[in-house]
Amino acid sequence: MKVIETGQDWKIAAFRSSFHVHFLFLVIVMNYKFFDVAFEYANKAYLEDEVPIGAVIVKDDTIISFGFNKKENNNSVISHAEIEAILEAEKKLNNWRLDDCDIYVTLDPCPMCASAIKQSRIKNVYSALSNSDSSNSKLIQSIFSVDKTNPAVSFYSDLDVDRSKKLLNSFFKKQRMK
Repeated sequence: MKVIETGQDWKIAAFRSSFHVHFLFLVIVMNYKFFDVAFEYANKAYLEDEVPIGAVIVKDDTIISFGFNKKENNNSVISHAEIEAILEAEKKLNNWRLDDCDIYVTLDPCPMCASAIKQSRIKNVYSALSNSDSSNSKLIQSIFSVDKTNPAVSFYSDLDVDRSKKLLNSFFKKQRMK
């Protein structure tokens, strides 16, 4: 990446570079604020003996909903963190279209959740950890791409790997000890 292009004033280049660095820093700080909340809900799932995955949906820099895995407690295969958060956001906005919303989740969504995210028109997905199944990752990328009905979903993964791995490893170690 070139910082200064031929014939460009160095002051303008420095300003642009500084702006991009500050903007990137702001985005990273903002992401972690929302990830902190997603991890709080993942910890709630952990305490309820659910796979510790949490999700929050954000609109205009404000959290509008949250969810965590409740498959065991609800005895429902669809009670994933992302689905729970989407259902709550739909109620809050009184609309199934979650235009201009972002979702922060502690693990990459499964294909079911990825489809729900895309159908609900969530704009960006920020994931703390990629799924270890490479075929899952390829399928999610395919789901999030542009189609004839819905726009593409921007997908960012591996944004808080250590924290997510630590929580998941702790949970599965606890499960094996039972």
